[in-house]
Amino acid sequence: MYINNLALSNFRNYENLNISFSKGTNILYGDNAQGKTNILESIYMSATTKSHRGSRDKDIIRFGEEESHIRVDLKKRDVSHRIDMHIRKNKSKGVAIDGISIRRSAEIFGVINIIIFSPEDLNIIKSSPVERRRFIDMELCQLSRIYYGNLANYNKILNQRNNLLKQIAFNRSLIDTLDIWDNQLANYGIKIIKERNNFINMINEIISGIHDRLTLGKEKLVLKYNKSVEEDEFLSILEKKRETDLKYQSTQYGPHRDDMAFIINDMDVKMFGSQGQQRTATLSLKLAEIELVKQIINDNPILLLDDVMSELDKSRRNALIEGIKDIQTIITCTGYDDFIKERLTIDNIYKVKNGHVEVKN
Repeated sequence: MYINNLALSNFRNYENLNISFSKGTNILYGDNAQGKTNILESIYMSATTKSHRGSRDKDIIRFGEEESHIRVDLKKRDVSHRIDMHIRKNKSKGVAIDGISIRRSAEIFGVINIIIFSPEDLNIIKSSPVERRRFIDMELCQLSRIYYGNLANYNKILNQRNNLLKQIAFNRSLIDTLDIWDNQLANYGIKIIKERNNFINMINEIISGIHDRLTLGKEKLVLKYNKSVEEDEFLSILEKKRETDLKYQSTQYGPHRDDMAFIINDMDVKMFGSQGQQRTATLSLKLAEIELVKQIINDNPILLLDDVMSELDKSRRNALIEGIKDIQTIITCTGYDDFIKERLTIDNIYKVKNGHVEVKN
């Protein structure tokens, strides 16, 4: 799987851009705030409909314009595909796959499999549980449209249940209607918990060997799924803890409260690990993610590295370079001299300056 061409119109600081990529390693270099990350963002959106930065659609459209377009041409198992995305300020996105409009966002998942690695990801261990849940959810959504549907339904019902909890504070007679939402929430929540548990189990089968190599056998890394509630107890917990939910006017238990812990040699890395251990564990996670996606889709994902090399020391950079062989990789950086020194095979080099891209090789 690889992207042949990307075309942008009124996306961030790009009025018009048309860029072709090699199926190997592509480097976008230039000073900060020139538009390098915007290119990666557009590619990520073409695979997920969402910005990896969490940006709203209207903030993505070029200043002074009403709409933006993304077009991605790709090859997948020797078959050509095209994704067109039409982003509008006050309307929902329009998306077409191979010229055919899709009705639901879920239909785009799996057309392209994207893995993105940015400096922010190096903080995934010490950041909030929200970021770790987002990591799991975005990967599972790309791998399973069913998971995306269950997650979307769960979040919709969760919002409705929370709104009802607020209404009950003013009208206690509405409390009997909670049973309906509890059953639906548990139905979708149980499916999400099972899929997350399976995902972490699969990651653990891969990550232990990767981390063992990175630390020369000194450390054993295991991911632990910290569930808010066990799946077979979810519905009963909603009933038992109803008064607590009413007190806080929000649902206190469920997969929206889950977390993931990184355990090295029986030690919680978030609580007791050094910054070096945290970064190595995060790198192991990303390398394991690549291998897991390869196994599941029987193809290579596309890797986006957003200025992450400058954040890693030489040994970790070498480990990452070793792990991206045979994968289309698009890298942003301020300069590419270090990649040449480290003997990374570079296929295309582009200079990015103020919303313009120039091919340098």
